[in-house]
Amino acid sequence: MQTLLCRELGIDYPIFSVGFDVSAGPELVSAVSNAGGCGVLGGSGLPPDEIRRRIDRVRELTDRPFGVNDIIADFEYPDSSAEDRAFVRDQIAAAVEARVPLIVLFWGDPAPFVETAHQNGVKVFVQVGSIPEAEAAASAGVDAIIAQGVEAGGHVRGTTSIWQLLPAVIEAVRPVPVLASGGSATGWVSPGR
Repeated sequence: MQTLLCRELGIDYPIFSVGFDVSAGPELVSAVSNAGGCGVLGGSGLPPDEIRRRIDRVRELTDRPFGVNDIIADFEYPDSSAEDRAFVRDQIAAAVEARVPLIVLFWGDPAPFVETAHQNGVKVFVQVGSIPEAEAAASAGVDAIIAQGVEAGGHVRGTTSIWQLLPAVIEAVRPVPVLASGGSATGWVSPGR
């Protein structure tokens, strides 16, 4: 299942691990990447210095592509404090400055982060749970969209089955690559991707 996205990232299989908080540490990330997928380091809630330390550790364990995940809800909500917004901004800056191959954002608008990431050679993926979110992310210039259905675990954004959401998102954001998140029991590749 070598896809265009695999070739663009330099991975063997279109399989990404989830950046589930501190549980997605350097050892797990490097194991997934070394096996040919794309490991994703959990960054949410971690201070920027700890994110940098974990990125360095991943790089000690693999020379394969990997990503860093961050939940950006605190950046977007009007009732978030200036400190909360600065913390999220600094977390993402730590990953971007380290020039990780990609960042995976969730639970918010990726637009404030896309330009800086791209200027540093970092791809931006965003996880969404609806067609409007996917369209907004595509308009913001993300490199790929992760569609999440209700079958996913952890923080669930989706409100419909991945098997309803996935084809609708693919159609809505074409030609942006789309990945499926959570609850998948069969391989399914978007035509041409």
